[in-house]
Amino acid sequence: MEVYSVDNITARDAAALWGISQPESPAAAKPFIKWAGGKTQILGNIRLKYPPGLGKTITKYAEPFVGGGAVLFDILSNFNLNQLYISDINRELIFTYQTIRDSISTLITRLTEIENEYLPADESKRKDLYYFNRDKFNVLKTLDDTSVELAALFIFLNRTCFNGLYRVNSKGDFNVPRGDYKNPCICDVDNLRAVSEVLQKVQIVCGDYRESEAFIDENTFAYFDPPYRPLTESSSFTTYSQDGFGDKEQIELAKFIDILSERGAYVAASNSDPKNADEYDNFFDDLYSRQKIFRISASRTINSDGKGRGRISELLIASY
Repeated sequence: MEVYSVDNITARDAAALWGISQPESPAAAKPFIKWAGGKTQILGNIRLKYPPGLGKTITKYAEPFVGGGAVLFDILSNFNLNQLYISDINRELIFTYQTIRDSISTLITRLTEIENEYLPADESKRKDLYYFNRDKFNVLKTLDDTSVELAALFIFLNRTCFNGLYRVNSKGDFNVPRGDYKNPCICDVDNLRAVSEVLQKVQIVCGDYRESEAFIDENTFAYFDPPYRPLTESSSFTTYSQDGFGDKEQIELAKFIDILSERGAYVAASNSDPKNADEYDNFFDDLYSRQKIFRISASRTINSDGKGRGRISELLIASY
């Protein structure tokens, strides 16, 4: 195992090293939702660890825990790849990706209607609209709805709920309260169209990360961004599905990554750094002893207590 500490670097600086022209085109696709653990702020560090040959000898990309897709959209906007694969177990998230790819005009029409009703409303009316739409979303989820309405409500709730969280209770119902935003961007038409365009060549799968095994080979860069291991019991937030992701699942994922690495795939993964809370906690250092481990600086952005927000280190694990 090799362990490195690296300073935080901006995406712009990392792009210069890769030879990617900056600033990005206004049409470059960016994440269309906020997501717990999103990688936009540390994209520069991740970009520095893209494998050599990406877009040349490495012609495939896989992201089995896609979430907000910051790395996905960076790669789609800057590298010409032949095959791309994304997946997640969150059915509503994946359905929204598919809807943006396949039914963008209808989705924009419905989102615009929702935005035009919500933004002019006073606080009392906004509150009523938010919880009405949250209840409607949960009913559609239960019915396994496959209409554009489900995707539109998913985006609306993400843009207007507290901190952009996606959390469900034991029944599987989305239960995040409304956020206090004066002018939330609910329908970003230009970005949604850009996202739709780049997703045309992407295979989008709702399923466990293990289903990516058939896609990933020696020509593939695979990036894994699983639910993070909580630093403390009180900081735990992994419930974006009814199935948890504890230490047992972290161990299984590490074994899967080792298998892919042995087959010649270029694999990278992100996770929390236990040493932020306990300098003697070697959980990931031991678990990924066959890989390279980089510690990078990041900001804690989702915490109900403002005192809990600040600079911490995160792990970036690479097989190459």
